[in-house]
Amino acid sequence: MMITGILFPIAFHAAAGDTPGAISVGRTAQAIPAETVASVTAELVKRHGAEEEARIRRCVPRAAAAWRADDGSADQFTAFCLEQFQPDDGSLDRLADRFELISEQLYGHLHEMNRLLREPLDLDQGPIMPLDLLAARINLGNHLQDDLFANKVAFAVLVNLPVYTLDEMIELGPGWNRREWARARMAQVFAERLPPEVNRGIGQAFLESDHYISTYNIRMDRLLDGNDEKPFPEGLRLITHWGLRDELKSQYSEPDGLARQRMIQTVMERIIRQEIPADVIDNPDLLWAPDDNRVTDFATAKPVEAEREADERYANLLKIFHAVRQADPWSPDQPTFIQRRFERHRQIPEKEVDRLLVSILSSPEAKLVGQLVSERLGRPLEPFDIWYNGFAPRGSHREEDLDRLTRERYPDVAAFQADLPVILGKLGFSDKDADFLASKIVVDDSRGVGHASGAQRREDNAHLRTRVGADGMDFKGYNIAVHEFGHNVEQVLTLNRIDHTMLQGVPNTAFTEAFAFIFQDRDLELLGLTEEDPHHQHLKALDNFWSVYEIGGVALVDMGVWHWMYDHPEATPAELREAVIEISKDVWNRYYAPVFGSRDEILLGVYSHMIDAGLYLPDYPMGHIIAFQVESYMEGKNIAEEMKRMCAQGSITPDAWMRGATGSPITTAPLLEATRKAVETLK
Repeated sequence: MMITGILFPIAFHAAAGDTPGAISVGRTAQAIPAETVASVTAELVKRHGAEEEARIRRCVPRAAAAWRADDGSADQFTAFCLEQFQPDDGSLDRLADRFELISEQLYGHLHEMNRLLREPLDLDQGPIMPLDLLAARINLGNHLQDDLFANKVAFAVLVNLPVYTLDEMIELGPGWNRREWARARMAQVFAERLPPEVNRGIGQAFLESDHYISTYNIRMDRLLDGNDEKPFPEGLRLITHWGLRDELKSQYSEPDGLARQRMIQTVMERIIRQEIPADVIDNPDLLWAPDDNRVTDFATAKPVEAEREADERYANLLKIFHAVRQADPWSPDQPTFIQRRFERHRQIPEKEVDRLLVSILSSPEAKLVGQLVSERLGRPLEPFDIWYNGFAPRGSHREEDLDRLTRERYPDVAAFQADLPVILGKLGFSDKDADFLASKIVVDDSRGVGHASGAQRREDNAHLRTRVGADGMDFKGYNIAVHEFGHNVEQVLTLNRIDHTMLQGVPNTAFTEAFAFIFQDRDLELLGLTEEDPHHQHLKALDNFWSVYEIGGVALVDMGVWHWMYDHPEATPAELREAVIEISKDVWNRYYAPVFGSRDEILLGVYSHMIDAGLYLPDYPMGHIIAFQVESYMEGKNIAEEMKRMCAQGSITPDAWMRGATGSPITTAPLLEATRKAVETLK
């Protein structure tokens, strides 16, 4: 998962969905009368000529829409516009260049301070003190946007640079040069004007929910089966849901793994329904039998009365919902968080994302691949087989052998840090590029499952947070670390090797996930375990298809839950819990029951990012789809060189980026075609 700051990247990679001149940056009454806008526009056109008229007619109304009474009088607005407007004779370039430098330094330093304040929560530095939780809530960036409006820097940008709609950018973008793309992104920084208390509330809600999830561990070594035996090894402690899911996957290579997989499914279902006893969460002193929910004391084996966890899972999701809703009145063009997530942040309409996902979930290939999975398992499918990993080469390796290898190679984070240039070399990067990229990435010991935190100014470094146990990095941790490393390499390339820092990054999170998946898919190869299999490419296509099939349904649940919350804004955590369960069942019955044969399953509701990441989950299937399309294009080419070329495009629109990268728009056609061929071949 890529982690970014809340304020700058969201505005930076935004595409405002307004019409030229519309009031769309605040809910207070417009302070500038229409006649003032008309007179300022006429005077600027008179001074600078007809060649500037179109830009003037877009920019002046937009600046007026953002101007509030406490920003000054109508006469002061007039004077400001006449003074600040820059003709496109070199003056506009100088203004843009100066703002680009200011932005990089301001937001970059704030990002570094926020990262430092969060370190006790993100990194394994010992017990978290109450002060750490307070300090992590500090976000100086909450006030920066408001300050930039108050001191008129924002207005200097708005009066000079138009804010384009997503439709306009899709239409006009192919004809823009790099400077024009950068200018478009500059104006979008100020596409809306949120009060600092709204930003602060959003940041705090995400912080608290992230802390809830990142400390939610299940003591697998304290689980009891129906015979009161402990099926998992001593010391096994897994974060939910990632650790549980990955442990379930690892059991496919174990002859007696089926019973443990069923137990993990039961644990997940208890968590979704909030039936898990609160006291067993991350508690080594209690034994828990998930099947009948019994709790006993580990030391005395005596029964213990334990209350179920209160609906904290759903209370945290509601906390985020209520926080982001505070921005709705200030964003009339995208008056819901759902619209802002898709139209502004992803820059892909929700209906298009839905169409791409459904094209996989409802495809004939889903049933064909499901039948193949069942044949390979030698039994009917069970619900947890949505995480079947037997198509991937790693499916033939025992987890304990992989753990032994990675622990020997990476006993601590320093060992992984030292190996970064070697890994990059194996991926095709030159020694010079590998050394440079590795020098810009710092590996940290993560408290949670791990994440990638990019820099926002070129002098800073990206950070790779990964979890390393006392006995070294196990294979799960290594697999995640390689994924996060893909994020980091993209982050460095799209900041330090790009022509305009206003274009740093990629169009949306799905694209950085694509690079992360490309790295992650080569985890065994990087360990020297590549198998010569004539069906390797077919298996890879099937593995990718099954991953999209699984996470695509999870994404639809996430989307459905957010629509439900907007339809029921006063819902209680208990009501939301029941809604998540019903939405999970509905998606399952629609797209999975025809393949699996069972109905009303709820496993699609287990993903932790649904709780702490705010409608983030659609980025995963989109990342898989994009990754497969990008990687199919890279077939036979140098991965490193192609990645450098693609990353150099930066954060233009997704459609333009994909066309520039592969020559075609985002589509599931390559994945469906490869899946059909794979099934035919393996049958």
